[in-house]
Amino acid sequence: MQDILEQLEARRDSARLGGGQRRIDVQHSKGKLTARERIEVLLDEGSFEEFDMFVAHRCVDFGMEKQKYPGDGVVTGWGTINGRMVYLYSQDFTVLGGSLSETHAAKICKIMDMAIKNGAPVIGMNDSGGARIQEGVAALGGYADVFQKNIMASGVVPQISVIMGPCAGGAVYSPAITDFIFMVKDSSYMFVTGPDVVKTVTNEIVTAEELGGARTHTSKSSVADGAFENDMEALFEVRRLVDMLPLNNREKPPVRPYFDSHSRVEHSLDTLIPDNTNAPYDMHELVRKLADEGDFFEIQKDFAKNILTGFIRLEGSTVGIVANQPMVLAGCLDIDSSRKAARFVRFCDAFEIPILTLVDVPGFLPGTTQEYGGVIKHGAKLLFAYGEATVPKVTVITGKAYGGAYDVMASKHLRGDFNYAWPTAEIAVMGARGATEIIHRSDLGDADKIAAHTKDYEDRFANPFVAAERGFIDEVIMPRNTRVRVARAFASLRNKQLSNPWKKHDNIPL
Repeated sequence: MQDILEQLEARRDSARLGGGQRRIDVQHSKGKLTARERIEVLLDEGSFEEFDMFVAHRCVDFGMEKQKYPGDGVVTGWGTINGRMVYLYSQDFTVLGGSLSETHAAKICKIMDMAIKNGAPVIGMNDSGGARIQEGVAALGGYADVFQKNIMASGVVPQISVIMGPCAGGAVYSPAITDFIFMVKDSSYMFVTGPDVVKTVTNEIVTAEELGGARTHTSKSSVADGAFENDMEALFEVRRLVDMLPLNNREKPPVRPYFDSHSRVEHSLDTLIPDNTNAPYDMHELVRKLADEGDFFEIQKDFAKNILTGFIRLEGSTVGIVANQPMVLAGCLDIDSSRKAARFVRFCDAFEIPILTLVDVPGFLPGTTQEYGGVIKHGAKLLFAYGEATVPKVTVITGKAYGGAYDVMASKHLRGDFNYAWPTAEIAVMGARGATEIIHRSDLGDADKIAAHTKDYEDRFANPFVAAERGFIDEVIMPRNTRVRVARAFASLRNKQLSNPWKKHDNIPL
């Protein structure tokens, strides 16, 4: 019996070494943690339960029968984050470059099936050279199997991908299907075709970092939702995000103890809006003053900065935030901001996370670039996302709400539950000057008349009361009381029930 137990421990020690100490040292020399070290950082201490530690590949081509490692380049299992269950896999670059084989893929699929069945998030830590070339189509089939599991899990359990090394070719499509992608600066990259292929086909000379590094995907392509300085920071931030998400689509978001007053009044908000309505202000200030302890987990903060998305807690409960940012493009909606916000709204709706929308939008960004780029369809994505969402929706209009952008930003007409406005709100078809020049076109040559007409238009429409008179605004509130009013609104909506007509699925304008 003792011999068998010793043999088991010896096998476990071999599996824990992955590709061997030399390769582990190389991984450390690059400033990267190993697959198992990443799991230790991510999960609660001692909570990890591993599956398939001794699985090995079955390939015998190209001398592969001599290169067998227990676990086959990926560590899989489950554990807890602050006591809440998650399933995870962590690719091991020390084993054949973390390349995906048929058995490697089967291990990932197995834990994804368990996550769907048991209702817990899936976290994938990607660090792989891609498909294992020696296995050919079997490895490609493995990738497709993983993609199918990602699709089936979408909207059922939260899926988070952390890119912690290379992720190229077909490997990129699994993270692309997941809900959130985080990258590590200077040590991770994603692209469909690498720099060498790009140079051969298009004659472009580009580095891996420029082509698919963290900065590229967080600020230009919007593929990634955030980038962090190193493995440790990335994993700690993933823990923080998981803390805000429900375990699955049948559970409510978690409620945490909070140490902020539920009746906190923020007098500074009474002066947040400048006297000159064309002067910008930072919407981050409002978001943080509404949130419990000022904590805001921002999503895609480096992309489409004219709109903010992310999570806060109100009275301990998770709330999704969508807010126009007057500091960038005056808060106008455009192609990028519409796509960014629409995807975020759909995630919140899929997982029963209430949505708070803060509105200060002068309209859609004009120009040929926007029209040629399809701003009509991209803007419709946000419109569609809000319109189909059945979660509690509270909207606060702080400043401008002009034209179609007013409708799109969770207006009463898109089944907004509570729609508040500050006294500084301006709800109209367009700005006073533009409206005057259209309505009083015959007076365009007379500056005094145009000024008088503009003043008259401002007096009539540059306020929230016309909309309030029609019931499109539920109440005009004092800025200082916004946290209290919004928190009470969400509290009253906890048992909201709303369903859409039966359909196989909708046809959002992608």
